[in-house]
Amino acid sequence: MQIILLGAPGAGKGTQAQFISKHLDIPQISTGDMLRAAVANKTELGLKAKVLMEKGELVPDELILDLVKDRINEKDCENGFLFDGFPRTLDQAGALKEKGVSIDCVIEIIVNDEEIIQRMSGRRVHPASGRTYHIKHNPPKQENIDDATGEPLIQRPDDNEETVKKRLAIYHEQTYPLVEFYKSVSDDKSSTSYVEINGIGSIDDIQSQILDNIKSENITAEYNK
Repeated sequence: MQIILLGAPGAGKGTQAQFISKHLDIPQISTGDMLRAAVANKTELGLKAKVLMEKGELVPDELILDLVKDRINEKDCENGFLFDGFPRTLDQAGALKEKGVSIDCVIEIIVNDEEIIQRMSGRRVHPASGRTYHIKHNPPKQENIDDATGEPLIQRPDDNEETVKKRLAIYHEQTYPLVEFYKSVSDDKSSTSYVEINGIGSIDDIQSQILDNIKSENITAEYNK
């Protein structure tokens, strides 16, 4: 099964991507991982990307898409793949379609902005160990103090409320057209379906929603082959 997973920062996308990948035995693919692997392996595309990155330039969509096509032709993608954080823009989605990369299902994890801001701005971290707390859902025994060491906890810059709001604004600006694109493709009764998952609730509840939809979409995908 070939899946795109969408979700705002803080929506729990990373946790669910790992779950889907393990459950379906398909690789979780991100453009960052692909770029790092291609550069490390000194592939032709990787060397091109390295030159651009060393100049501080953005890697163009065309090169990213060539990397994607190479990656999904590898043996571990025989049963499908999960795109995590790709495509990010409408142009990338359109180019993916033009390249002939078929997608069975687009899953969007929906969480309202207020909930995401509360989730992320409430995080506190012990820098040395990476232990993570939440001031509401998983507070330390003593405010802003690590339970194990007694050392101070910090709020990471990315979890600052204003930073979270900016990241959400960028996500909505980039992703709303993308969501509308895949909704319209789904409405046209193509082989690609679009599914919304309520991302508020326990991890088990959210995973049950995803499983139910994957089972349904997998049957449809097999029927359409």
